[in-house]
Amino acid sequence: MPKIKTNRGAAKRFKVTGSGKIKRNKAYARHILTKKTTKQKRGLRAGGLVSKEDSDRIKKLIPYL
Repeated sequence: MPKIKTNRGAAKRFKVTGSGKIKRNKAYARHILTKKTTKQKRGLRAGGLVSKEDSDRIKKLIPYL
């Protein structure tokens, strides 16, 4: 059985925690920041966790991480 290729785009975007959950960064923090409030931008700095429904699909994309 051959090895499964890791999806490199997913590997750069997601990390797996010790308990097996998947961490992600928040969207909308790259550009057009002048119209966003400081509170909004501060909230975007904190990462988030991927939902249970999506994590099953993402684990198939990053099998060895």
